[in-house]
Amino acid sequence: MRSTHIRHLALYSKFMLPEFNNTEVAFKYRSNRELKRARFLFSSMAMPSVTKAGMFLTKIAIKWDLPVKKLIKFTLFDQFCGGETMEDAGKTAASLATYGVKTILDYGVEGKESESEFDRAVPEFIKAINYAAENKSIPFISLKMTGFSSFELLEKIHSDLPLSEDEKEAWQRVYKRVDTICRTAAEKEIMVLIDAEESWIQEPVDQLVTAMMAKYNTSKAVVFNTFQLYRHDRLVFLKISHALAQENGYILGAKLVRGAYMEKERKRAEDMGYPSPIQPTKEATDKDYDLAVTYCLEHLNSISLFIGTHNEFSCLSAAKQIDEHNIPHNSNMIYFSQLYGMSDNISFNLAHEGYHVAKYLPYGPVRDVIPYLMRRAQENTSVAGQSNRELTLIKQEVSRRNL
Repeated sequence: MRSTHIRHLALYSKFMLPEFNNTEVAFKYRSNRELKRARFLFSSMAMPSVTKAGMFLTKIAIKWDLPVKKLIKFTLFDQFCGGETMEDAGKTAASLATYGVKTILDYGVEGKESESEFDRAVPEFIKAINYAAENKSIPFISLKMTGFSSFELLEKIHSDLPLSEDEKEAWQRVYKRVDTICRTAAEKEIMVLIDAEESWIQEPVDQLVTAMMAKYNTSKAVVFNTFQLYRHDRLVFLKISHALAQENGYILGAKLVRGAYMEKERKRAEDMGYPSPIQPTKEATDKDYDLAVTYCLEHLNSISLFIGTHNEFSCLSAAKQIDEHNIPHNSNMIYFSQLYGMSDNISFNLAHEGYHVAKYLPYGPVRDVIPYLMRRAQENTSVAGQSNRELTLIKQEVSRRNL
């Protein structure tokens, strides 16, 4: 923590950068009741044993159909989700917009597996695009390829195994589903963020997203691919993707994140006896992430950059470079982003300084969004210092308000 503080001071000494400790700006949109709820939740998530027990009991309660929906709804769900319906999410988006923070609509329902369920997902995303097109505060929607294709099909294509005729037809349906969404987004001028997946199904995702970018990113970035920099090969892949975009005359939409599947990736690599695709250390991940941001900022004429991170130093470093390059804070080629309910000190203070910021805002029925909520709880427990940092800032604001 001390070295991070020193790095922050080094940046502040030369540049007028956002002040991430300003809790009045960070939590102005939160009522006293919501702030107290957040204090309770992050206090709980700071204790791994409590989080693990809570996750276990929640899974049991859902399996046995126990009446826990209200408890989840008024705790984790309200902290990390925008509502059960698109209209609920729209109200949350309107509240965020009051403070200069925009929204990414993220239909948070997961775990669908049948062709009919994949087909039914398409109209939901079209509906989200049309809804966003009528709300200036919602410039993005987000989607996962596994919401439109079976995991098994993606894995088989990634492994370069021959497909049956039925599988070839299934892949064509996946292409058509995603193309329908991207085409509608282009027509409505809404941007589409396509999430990264596990490394052993990522290749067909990259291929399909690249095809969508080539088709729809000719004049501006509509479709964004996600680069997980906790993989040691992704910085090189970012540069390859950029070269391909330049060669074929389209704008690369680059969403940069650290990553979401580290423990699963390392275990699978160990179990199956192949080299892990994950960086050897956190420092290596941080280095590649910041190098990726720098690379994109140096090529803004042909890259639209989405900086998705909760890392304060990475955000400060990006803000410093934006000033060094004399790039306007409100450049439409750059967005910062954090998850709703987390790192408000970054989001709202960046927005306060005029940068484009968008919060990931999941919505959907409480029961269907539980897998997402479990990941948020686990993330805040496993990421060193995350809950403590959130909790310290929340307590600071509680004290400032004399609550």
